[in-house]
Amino acid sequence: MLTLLWAGSQAFAQQKVTNLPDVLTMNNGKKVTTAKQWINLRKPELLKLFKREMYGQSPGKPVAMTFKVFDESKNALGGKATRKQITVYITGKEDGPKIDILLYIPNNIKHPVPTILGLNFDGNQSVNADPAIKITTSWEDKGTKGVVNNHATEAMRGSNASQWPLEMMMDKGYAVATIYRGDIDPDYPDGLSQGARSLYPELQNRGDNFSTVGAWAWGLSRALDYLQTDKAIDSKHVAVFGFSRLGKAALWAGATDERFALVISNESGAGGAKLFHYTAGEGIRRLCTKFPHWFCGNFKKYMDQDSILPFDQHMVIGMIAPRPVYIASAEGDTNSNPEGEFWGAKNAEAVYKLFGPYGLPAENPPPLNTPAVGRIAYHIRPGGHDVKDYDWIQYLNFADKYLKK
Repeated sequence: MLTLLWAGSQAFAQQKVTNLPDVLTMNNGKKVTTAKQWINLRKPELLKLFKREMYGQSPGKPVAMTFKVFDESKNALGGKATRKQITVYITGKEDGPKIDILLYIPNNIKHPVPTILGLNFDGNQSVNADPAIKITTSWEDKGTKGVVNNHATEAMRGSNASQWPLEMMMDKGYAVATIYRGDIDPDYPDGLSQGARSLYPELQNRGDNFSTVGAWAWGLSRALDYLQTDKAIDSKHVAVFGFSRLGKAALWAGATDERFALVISNESGAGGAKLFHYTAGEGIRRLCTKFPHWFCGNFKKYMDQDSILPFDQHMVIGMIAPRPVYIASAEGDTNSNPEGEFWGAKNAEAVYKLFGPYGLPAENPPPLNTPAVGRIAYHIRPGGHDVKDYDWIQYLNFADKYLKK
């Protein structure tokens, strides 16, 4: 049966799915009925399942890791913010793999502030035109404007600033921290020798190998390790944010690291918020052939089995419970399958309701520009695959509700 949703410039066909695996049915067939059972029994077996079959195994916190603040200015963004730049030395050695954090903290607040942490696509210098931001020396995609010989140039300064409205975030009372995805792991199939995964050879050459999406999520946790040491940051109220493939990493970071107080997924699609059982848009075969490094080797055995997969992404979203999560789509982003993203959020609701009267207050996908906001929130806006001011306005309002004391 097909019905039309989101009438406007484009209409979406609703796909009926009847065989979605139940998030509350344990491996032994018993049903989870309490939050305690979820925490002690179901969530651990789901974490084990997804680490084995999809995202791969990840190492713990590096014991020798160190941080160095190499830049601090209290006059950033026209005086609105203090800018800090911090290097995370993963092994504690300056000649080893490292991650640079760009951090802006609002100046008009004198107590520790909640923070939004997210990966960026093209380097910290792309987030804002601020000439003091260090230009990344990590590998860059040669197809990106301003990249020469797979390295960033001055031409990239502020190239993604529209997706990071820093002044809006400062005005709302949030610090913003970001790291370049390529500092953690370069986004190409043969990039194992660069970045954090190279430090863990024992987690390669196996079916549940340390994957790129797994590494990105792990890197977000390492940035949070630093934020916990910064007295200007309220580290108990840090949101993790991600867009597109980086939204996949944000959801996995939220599922695996309970220190993240809130999770935001912007058009994360397949391997993110979208249910694979909703087969329109990107599917497992494309993920595993075009981006074979994103997920672990075991995931490849599920190619062409999207509609009969024995697990799905509502389980990943459920593992964030009872912490708040916001899932957002765009009408023109058919590759991410907005319908599948909505139902990924909605089918995680059963977990949230174990903890109280929580959930997503919409029985069907809401109209355009009409957010449905509960402990799980969802909106769809006009336009394509991007992060717009409209999205950030909703995320910051959501954060106001759950992150501010």
